[in-house]
Amino acid sequence: MSTPVPAAPKSGVREFTTRAVLLGGLITLVFTAANAYLGLKVGLTFATSIPAAVISMALLRYFANHSIIENNIVQTIASAAGTLSAIVFILPGLVMIGWWANFPYWTTTLVCLIGGVLGVMYSIPLRRALVTGSDLPFPEGVAAAEVLKVGDTAEGASESKRGLGLIVLGSLASAGYALLAKMKLVAEGLSTTLRIGNGGTLFVPGLSFALIGVGHLVGVTVGFAMIVGLVISYFVLLPMWTAGDLPDTGSITKVISTAFSTEVRLIGAGAIAIAAVWTLIKILGPVLRGIADSIASSRKRRDGELVDITERDMPFPYVAGIVIASLVPIGVLLWTFTTGTGLEGQAGGIITLSIVYILVLGLVVASVCGYMAGLIGASNSPVSGVGILVVLSAALLIRAVWGPSEGDTATALIAYTLFTAAIIFSIATISNDNLQDLKTGQLVGATPWKQQVALVIGVAFGSAIIPPVLDLLQSGFGFVGAPGAGENALAAPQASLLASLSKGVFGGDLDWGLIGLGAIIGAVVILIDEVLSRSSKFRLPPLAVGMGMYLPMSVTLMIPVGAVLGYFYNRWADGSATGEVAEGRKRLGTLLATGLIVGESLFGVIYAGIVVATDKDEPLALPFIGESWLHWGEALGVVLFAAICVALYARTKKVAAAT
Repeated sequence: MSTPVPAAPKSGVREFTTRAVLLGGLITLVFTAANAYLGLKVGLTFATSIPAAVISMALLRYFANHSIIENNIVQTIASAAGTLSAIVFILPGLVMIGWWANFPYWTTTLVCLIGGVLGVMYSIPLRRALVTGSDLPFPEGVAAAEVLKVGDTAEGASESKRGLGLIVLGSLASAGYALLAKMKLVAEGLSTTLRIGNGGTLFVPGLSFALIGVGHLVGVTVGFAMIVGLVISYFVLLPMWTAGDLPDTGSITKVISTAFSTEVRLIGAGAIAIAAVWTLIKILGPVLRGIADSIASSRKRRDGELVDITERDMPFPYVAGIVIASLVPIGVLLWTFTTGTGLEGQAGGIITLSIVYILVLGLVVASVCGYMAGLIGASNSPVSGVGILVVLSAALLIRAVWGPSEGDTATALIAYTLFTAAIIFSIATISNDNLQDLKTGQLVGATPWKQQVALVIGVAFGSAIIPPVLDLLQSGFGFVGAPGAGENALAAPQASLLASLSKGVFGGDLDWGLIGLGAIIGAVVILIDEVLSRSSKFRLPPLAVGMGMYLPMSVTLMIPVGAVLGYFYNRWADGSATGEVAEGRKRLGTLLATGLIVGESLFGVIYAGIVVATDKDEPLALPFIGESWLHWGEALGVVLFAAICVALYARTKKVAAAT
C-alpha cells in the first residue's frame, strides 16, 4: 500500500519564495564543493537533502510566515545541486587520459546542466510510477520529511517534541562517534584478511551510524538481500578468484583488495545490469501509466478542472518540449567536442547515435536509479555501478559504428565515449536524488510542479559551481595517474575505473566473462525472487542482491544490522500497543533512525570543510595516537558502537512507552 498523501497546505501558505531560492543556492555552494572533494578523494559522496533541511529550518525560523513546504523547497534546491557533484565520478577521466588539461568552464557547465535538466524531466512521470504508485521505502526521502515535520513550528504536539528530541539524540550520537573516529580514538571500521582454502577474503565492516539508520528505514527484506549479495562476493567469489595467488608470507591484503576492485566488482556490475533490465521491464507499465496520468492531469488543468495541488506536475507538453529541445545543445556539445580532433569531419554517425542513445538510455538509467534510491536511499545507491554499464554500452556502440581505430583516433574515441557517458551520468545522479526529494514533498504536502522547478534551479546552481571547484582541485592536488600529478594527488577511483574500461573496450582487452558471470548470477536471483513472490511472503530483491555484491563490505554490512534492529523495535511496538499508538511508537523509531543519518551527514559537511581549509588528509587526528593504538581503537570502537546502539534503542523504547 502506498504512503497516504497528507492534506494539501492551507491557502496562503508560502512555498516557492525568493528567500528559499537564495538560501538553497547558498547551501548549494558549500555542499557541492564538499561533495566534489570527498568524491574525488575517497570515491563516496553524501546525500545533502537532510543536512539542507536542517540548515534551512535553523535559518528560516527567524523569518515571518515560513512554512514546512518552504523549507522543503530549500532542501530540494540544495540536494539537487549537491548530488550533481557526483559527476566527479567520470569527468576527471578526461584529465587522466591526458585529453583535457583542465575543465573548460562552459563545456563542463553545459554537460552538467543539460544532463541534470533531463534527469529532472525524466523523473516527472517516474514520480507517479515510483513515489505515489509503489511501496518503495525511500529511506532518505522519508527521513527528510520527518525532519521537516518535527522541525515545523506549527507542530506543537507532544509526539513532535519527543520526536525532535530523538532526532537530536541520534544526531549527537552519530556525529559524536564520527568525531571520535576522525580523532583516531576509535576505529571507523574493522579491517582484517582471512584465508579460505588457498584463497582469501576481506572482513571490513564499517562502523557507521548513518548506515544503521538507513537499514532501519529500508527494512529486513532489502537488508537480507544485501547480505546474500555480500556473501556471494566476499565468501564465494573472492576466495575463488584469489585461490593460488596469495603469498605464503607477508601481507595478502593488497592482492585480495585488488581482486575485489578489479574483478569481483565487475561481476557485481553484471548482476546489477541484468537486475536493472528486469526492474525496468517490471516498472515499464507503471512508468507508462505515470506518463498517461501526467498527460491527463495537464488536460484537466487546461480545461479548467480543479486538480489537487499535490498532484500537479509540470505539464507534460512542457516536459516533452524540454526533452526534445535538448537535442540541439546535446548535438552542438558533441560536435564541438570532436572539432580539432581525429574525429572531425567523420563524426556524424557517432554524434547521431549518441543523441539517440542519451535520450533513450537516459530514461532507462533514470528509472533504474530512481528505483535503487527508493530501495536503499540515494547515499548508498551504486550510481557508479550504473556508470560502468553506461560507459561499456556507449563504448561498444561507438566502436561498432566507427569501426577499428588506433593511435590518436582511438584516444579521441575513448575521450568521446567518456564525454557522452558524462551527460547520461548527470541524468543518473539527478534522478537518483530527485525522486527522494519528490517523496519528501509528497509526505509534507508540497506542490510537485514547484518542486520540479526548484530541482531545475538546483541543477543550474550546481552546474555553475562544479567547473571552478574541479579546476581548483585539479590545480591544487591533481589526480592519480594524470599527467603532472603529485604525491598528494586525489585518487578519483571511479573516474579512473571508467577511463580504464573505456580503454579496455577500444583496446579489446576487457574481460567480458566477469560481467557475463554476474549477469548469470543475477538471472538466478531473479528466478528465485519470482518463485518466492508466488509461493511465500518472502522476497529477494535482485537489485539489492546486486548492490550487495558490488558495494564494499564497509558500506553493505551495517545496513542489514540496522534493518534487524528496526525489525525488533517495530515488533516491540506492535506487541506493546495497537492501532495508532503502535504506529506512533514506530514513528519514533523512524525519527531515531533519521537522527542517525542527520548527525553523520552534517558532520561530513563540516569535516570536508576542515580538510579543505587545513589542506591535511586527517586534520583532526590526535598527534599522540600512533600505530600501536590501531587494534585498541578497533576494540574500543566495536564496544562503544554496540553500547551506543543498545542505549539509543533502549531510550527510544522508554520515550515511546510514555505515549
